[in-house]
Amino acid sequence: MKKVISMIAALAILACGSAKADEGMWMLPLLQKMNGKEMKKLGSKITPQEIYNINNTSLKDAIVQFGGGCTGEIISAEGLLVTNHHCGYGNIQKLSSVEHDYLKDGYWAMNRSEELPCEGLTVTFLERMEDVTAKLDKAEAKARKAAKKAENVDEIALKAREEALNAIISGMEEDYPYCTVRHTTFYNENVDYVIVYKIYRDVRFVGAPPSSIGKFGADTDNWMWPRHTGDFSMFRVYADKDNNPADYSPENVPLKAKNHLKISVAGVQENDFTMIMGYPGRTTRFQTSPELKSQIELNDIRIAVRTIRQDVLLEDMLADPKVKIQYASKYSSSSNGWKKWQGMKLAFKKLNIIGRAEQEEAEFTKWVNSNAKLTERYGNALKALEDAVESGREANAAFTKAYESVYKIELTNFGLNLNMLTARELRTGVDTLTAIMNAYNAIAPQYADYSFETDRKVAKAMMKYYRENAKPENYLKNLPEDFATLDINAFVDCIFDNSAFRSAETLKDAIEEKGKGIFEDPACTVGMSIYREALGAQMATTDSETALAEARKLYTEGLLKWRKGEPSYPDANFTMRLTYGTVKGYEPKDAVIYKHYTTLDGVMEKEDPNNWEFVVPEKLKTLWETKDFGQYARPDGKMPVAFLSNNDITGGNSGSPIMNAKGELIGLAFDGNWESMSSDVMFEPDLQRCINVDIRYVLFIVEKFGGAKWLIDEMTIVK
Repeated sequence: MKKVISMIAALAILACGSAKADEGMWMLPLLQKMNGKEMKKLGSKITPQEIYNINNTSLKDAIVQFGGGCTGEIISAEGLLVTNHHCGYGNIQKLSSVEHDYLKDGYWAMNRSEELPCEGLTVTFLERMEDVTAKLDKAEAKARKAAKKAENVDEIALKAREEALNAIISGMEEDYPYCTVRHTTFYNENVDYVIVYKIYRDVRFVGAPPSSIGKFGADTDNWMWPRHTGDFSMFRVYADKDNNPADYSPENVPLKAKNHLKISVAGVQENDFTMIMGYPGRTTRFQTSPELKSQIELNDIRIAVRTIRQDVLLEDMLADPKVKIQYASKYSSSSNGWKKWQGMKLAFKKLNIIGRAEQEEAEFTKWVNSNAKLTERYGNALKALEDAVESGREANAAFTKAYESVYKIELTNFGLNLNMLTARELRTGVDTLTAIMNAYNAIAPQYADYSFETDRKVAKAMMKYYRENAKPENYLKNLPEDFATLDINAFVDCIFDNSAFRSAETLKDAIEEKGKGIFEDPACTVGMSIYREALGAQMATTDSETALAEARKLYTEGLLKWRKGEPSYPDANFTMRLTYGTVKGYEPKDAVIYKHYTTLDGVMEKEDPNNWEFVVPEKLKTLWETKDFGQYARPDGKMPVAFLSNNDITGGNSGSPIMNAKGELIGLAFDGNWESMSSDVMFEPDLQRCINVDIRYVLFIVEKFGGAKWLIDEMTIVK
């Protein structure tokens, strides 16, 4: 039975504003109790009810999950949406070709008919969140009492809890048609919520600047300040004639938005109040020192492998425009984590993150040892965490090495996926050939973003890495030759030269000719060998992960009791949160002072026509030279590009609106800064900053550079 609901309630009731205003990814239903006074004191001019309200329109109705990992916001009554360029990147890439390269050249629809459907893209609105912990605890307690003498009392109690949860979800589904209801836990499974979402499935690409603006600085500037990236793209949400979610249809119409954000072009000043709403993906601020050490060890593996793979990809991308389009999204996704993990390791060392975690654990232990009941309940929590981490160390390392290297070979992954998907289809009762063709149809679209010869080079590099770094007991098995001694270059060439998986067309022909004989293809046999090693390593972590989850839950329960009376927020888990703070520069090291904003002047200073990361479009240079900035210039006549705030964000917040004290849009959050790459573990008030593209730069690019003033006319702009 859960024991912390009373503590969570106490946290809400007794919160006295002692937390730093710039720290925290706060839960919307608790804003009034936990944060209302502090937000007002800092400068907010709107109430928590205007931010989150299930009975009336509020700001939360304009904030959306964009796709599977970003945030966006509605900026017109007709479903116009803005998010980051890197959030729209994958969808823009899918729509691009060598003839119509929307990544390189940008794109702007000049009317609704030119808005391009994005297959598979969804936009999700939050309807409501409800804490159901007490209801589930009550059902469990009642079942335990009734079955206290039964041998399987735990099983009975768990079943009663599940039945109570299912009943709540069913009731919510009846109350909210066209919606999805999800059960989500917080505080390491100590608190339960049900969350109601409405998911729209017809989303269309409206426009984006060329990558020379939307991705200006690319890998070099990623996570860095000063920043000069116009990181935004625009889409539109469509609905059926009744404004409900529907699959794509030419008959669908733009969404009649329940709410949309007003846009302020008044600009920002240092110390102005700011707030960000969005969907932060994952933080680990309840982690212990053994977990943090393990995290760094696994990140070292990821960094090493991705360095090798990315070098191969980039060489081919720069040599061939088609390959550049095919691998743009894959490379960007890989390199983002790769650079973040490097910064994280440096920050851990510089800021003594592990030492500070150890100090907190020592203080927690002292508190636990002060009371016999506390010792009985929590005395073994930290030791259990440490033991669980240690028991899974070797298996986690083995899995990470396999997953990051040989598992990323696309040809063998096609073979593996055909095998696995066919097995799944067969379980539905269809005949073998139908099952194989159904699996093929699921795989075939992936070939649009596949270069056979690039993958051949990647395969050789990944096989070599794996043999040099994996333990012999984890080497690939059931191969024609011993993996320990085979000629890797020749082995890979043999696989690639003799595989039907080189293209969608050759694969289809082979299936029609061979039927189930396709599974003898080397891509399938080697793919299954790789899968067995990766899966075997992953399965070896199961027991340690189960023990780790139980220990984390108990330790978190103890932390909440220890900190009773303090404002508290759970780790990020891709649920909507709010963070508030101010516009603020920082001083990263001795004698270095960073202003809170950048301008278009900095773009021109960074220009390097010989470096693809810093190419500046001629039209942008002309606008800068003539100072044709319209209503979007700063008072000093310069064109703003980006600004800093001390809001608390992480991955998933990309594309989140940063708003002023009135809840008006002033920019889009798109990055953190290099000096605080440990921020997912600990917040650093002096160093942690959120990098935002200034909304005035967004509007300037749309109107002056893109020539799409019709979109500006659709927005609600205030000064």
